[in-house]
Amino acid sequence: MKVLILFAHPAFHKSNVNKVMVDGLSATDSVTFHDLYQAYPDFDIDIEREQELLSQHDCVIFHYPFFWYSNPALLKEWQDLVLTHGWAFGSKGNMLKGKLFFTAITAGGPKASYTNDSFNGYTIQQLIAPLLQSAMLCKMITLPPFIVYGTHAIELPEVMKQKRIYSELLRQLAEDEFEVEAALEYEDLNDYITHKMK
Repeated sequence: MKVLILFAHPAFHKSNVNKVMVDGLSATDSVTFHDLYQAYPDFDIDIEREQELLSQHDCVIFHYPFFWYSNPALLKEWQDLVLTHGWAFGSKGNMLKGKLFFTAITAGGPKASYTNDSFNGYTIQQLIAPLLQSAMLCKMITLPPFIVYGTHAIELPEVMKQKRIYSELLRQLAEDEFEVEAALEYEDLNDYITHKMK
């Protein structure tokens, strides 16, 4: 399986967690790491190039920091321009049909703050519903998210732990060891992979 990571971080130079999480990913044969802000600093997205990249991969990951309960602006622009009717969705839009999709998110708040009766009022799974619905419209197979919580206060050992889990997730995808039906039973892919690693 070929995996495409669409990475969107408008302030990557200031990031402590994502720098660690994505370090070395571009050296993986089966994983394509595509930094959207590096590729399109002026938001001038090459639609044909992006559609070709999507066509070449079996799993698509939106990897981004959680900003204002949503994804960064360039990733939204990418969705608006690249996922066109007749190509990605619609009666004849089948180019993404059957591909896996999930989000890899870094969130500043702790996990306990993302519940229906907490400070944020919603779970991250609820807040990313528009992305999941968009992927479903494109006939993709949507998976639970991979989430690193508490990035405002997280210590390096915990970041490294999450990086190992993420790396194992990507390895299982690339080597066709990932079990879709089993993963769907979990709230997030972190727990699924942690369980598999035991």
